[in-house]
Amino acid sequence: MTTATLVPTRADEAFRYADLAALATLWPLPTQAVDVAAGESGSLSVVLAGHAPEARDLVITLGEGAQYDLRLLNAGSAYGRIAVKVRLAKGARFHLGAAQLGGGNQTVEIVTEVVHAEPDAVSSQVVRSVLAGQATGTYLGRVVVDRGAVGTDGEQSIRAMLLDRTATANARPELEIYADDVKCAHGCAVGELDAQGLFYLQSRGLPPAEAKKLMLQAFIAEAFVDAPEEEVLTQAALAALGGLL
Repeated sequence: MTTATLVPTRADEAFRYADLAALATLWPLPTQAVDVAAGESGSLSVVLAGHAPEARDLVITLGEGAQYDLRLLNAGSAYGRIAVKVRLAKGARFHLGAAQLGGGNQTVEIVTEVVHAEPDAVSSQVVRSVLAGQATGTYLGRVVVDRGAVGTDGEQSIRAMLLDRTATANARPELEIYADDVKCAHGCAVGELDAQGLFYLQSRGLPPAEAKKLMLQAFIAEAFVDAPEEEVLTQAALAALGGLL
């Protein structure tokens, strides 16, 4: 069997919106495994900001009471894909903050699967996308609560901003729950910059371009609040944003 035959097709839900031609040049993708022992904590920042197609696969396993902070910036000038699978033991805590920016005919995507395997684990995901031109931005996120995982708290906050109506945002937050006494929620919105907000900033003396940039900066910053490398991530995102405006 050749490598080419192993490249996923659109029949695989996780690759429905992928740039399969670009993905084929990267296949097979290496997997980065992260294991956090019981009671330990860790963090990781992943930045895709190159000029060639890039893809990352992360598999994260959290032991009992472990904590992990993951921040993603998907903002290269070509195809970018980051896939994350997380498994939480009892009382573990996981936070994802991610931003993706795309323009031209670019495709950017973040795909997550978070499994609450045991009771009392907490997960939160904050994903912000800014898309211009004819770019396509995708978030596919699945939260699974296994049988017996009572006390689970899982949350997804997904928002995309379209700078041009020719851009496309795909979002599918998904909950799969097999336990009682859990708290799971997701919110998803796709829209444009608030016209009243822009008008207010301009009425205070900001030029239209600066007002737009300031609002987008605040929007993206939501993904990196309290990150260990918050300043570095924010500056990298702003640099990528400058290429879209």
